[in-house]
Parts: sequence; C-alpha cells; structure tokens
Amino acid sequence: MPTKVLEQRVDDERAWTPAMMGQKRPWRFDLDQRCWDLIDPIVEAWRQNPQPATQVSLDETQCQSGKEALADVIRVLDAGVGFVLLDGIPLDRYSHQEAALIYWLVGQMIGRPIQQNVKGTLLYDVRDVGADHTKGARFSVTNAGTPFHTDGAFYQNPADYVALLNLRPARSGGKSQMLSAYSLHNRLVDRSPELLETLYQGFHFDRRGEIKEGESPTSEHPVFNWDGAELTMRYLSYYIHEGHNQTGLALSEAQQVSLQAIEDVMDQDNLFVEFTVQPGQMLFCNNHWILHSRSGYQDHDDPDLRRHYLRLWLWRRP
Repeated sequence: MPTKVLEQRVDDERAWTPAMMGQKRPWRFDLDQRCWDLIDPIVEAWRQNPQPATQVSLDETQCQSGKEALADVIRVLDAGVGFVLLDGIPLDRYSHQEAALIYWLVGQMIGRPIQQNVKGTLLYDVRDVGADHTKGARFSVTNAGTPFHTDGAFYQNPADYVALLNLRPARSGGKSQMLSAYSLHNRLVDRSPELLETLYQGFHFDRRGEIKEGESPTSEHPVFNWDGAELTMRYLSYYIHEGHNQTGLALSEAQQVSLQAIEDVMDQDNLFVEFTVQPGQMLFCNNHWILHSRSGYQDHDDPDLRRHYLRLWLWRRP
C-alpha cells in the first residue's frame, strides 16, 4: 500500500546544498564542557575497574543533563543540516578503550543505543576484515567505497541516528560524504514528479544474512516515506537489486527508471559535502534523511595501524 506522497518541495534548512552553505560549517561542534564534567569521573572510575564499555550506563538524570548540554547538536541533527562532526576525544590523553567508553557515553546522551545485527552488537567495529560485499558481506567490513545509503535500510525500525568514531585512519582514502535526501527529493519533484509514486511503494531489500531461523532473507519497504512532518529515505541501491534477485521478482520498468533517476541526481548534481573524519572525532548523522557514503581506502600493512572506526546506532530519546 503506497504511503502519502510528498509532492511539493521542502525548502527549509534540511534541504541544504553545498552551494547554499558556502564556507560555513554548521556541522562542526566541540564537545561541551558539561559533558566532560559527566564523563571524566566515570572514566576515572572505569580505570580502577575496567569492563566492556557497553556495560557502563548513564542513569536517567545523567542522560537528561547530557542531552541538555548537547541540545544544539541534537537540533542540527533533527532540524538543521542533519549531521554533526563533534570534536573531540584527545587520543594522546585517552587509550582506545577509554575513547570507546567516552563515545559510548556521548551516544547515550544523544540517543538510546540499539542492536546492529542479529548477534546483538551495540558497539560495532568498522574495519576491513578481508570480506567481499559481492559475496554477501556488509560494506562496513570491507575497504570498498560505499555508495550513498542509509544504515539498516532492510530493518523494520532503522536507527534514528548513526554515529562513527575514528580511532585510526587508513593509509589513504576513506573520506566521508553527506547528502540530504530533502535536496535529492526536491530535484525529483522539479524534474520527474511522475516517478515519485513508484518510489513510495515497496522494494525488496536484501538483509545480508541478518536473519533468524525461518525469517525471510529480504524485507519490503518503500524508498521514501512522508509522515507530514519528516521525510524518511531507505536506500542502498545494491541491496535493492540483490533483494529483487533473491525473491525472483524482477524490478519493473517503472522501478528501474525511478532508481536510476536517484542515481543520476547523486552522480550529477553535486549535492554532497566531503570531509575527512580525524582521529578522535565523532560523526553523527540523521539516518532518516541523510545519506552517507565513504570513498574506498588503502590500508596499512601493519595490522596495528589499520583503519578502525566504531559505529553506534541510536534511537531518539523522548
């Protein structure tokens, strides 16, 4: 059953383009001192009794205090440009284990961490393990460039926010790119409004093996959804094509044309910004309407120097 179609442009701050922002960097923030006042005593106590970061929970009062300290960050995520680069964890002062704990605590201030796979992983290692996305692996465990996508597009209830912490960079490559689904959708409204209805109907997404016994290897969702206030986009073209291959249901001509129109806008309209996440920086983005990608990278020969990011998936806090 198709959902309500957004047929008009949205021209607020969420529909940004690089040209509109110019030299401004509204996504750059320092971690508020009030957050550090909460974090440092917890890190000090952790040093006396180390344990997995995910076993350290903020209480409701601490979460609320952190959320208030990060109110401007959350506003940008929800109603601004949709992503934030947060400085930063000084890795010369904190070990990687301590940095992971700090990141985990900041994540709890912004949202509620959720599981990222059927194993129940909350703090997910993003690094090349020699896997191949063409053989069923998720892009996150390869060094391949990832096309523009939203995370967990095949899940019933994807994360509201996606976060990444850079612990170690690659030898070269691995740049981050951000693109607003509002800007992309505006292009479709202007140029190809007849394609929108198809994109608000169901497509089959490959679930990349993230299934329990007896579950379908694919799930069906529209690319776009509009609830009257927020646009949501679920997208990773490769997973859609693989999903339709698995079901044996070929993409219709209308579906093929509509998906190609999305790819054309991404490829030709220069709608994305690109930057390098530095070690110790935390990147947060709205997973409903910010598409992100990563350029391919070349890693170090020494395993101890290889690229290592940590990922969080978060649901909004009430």
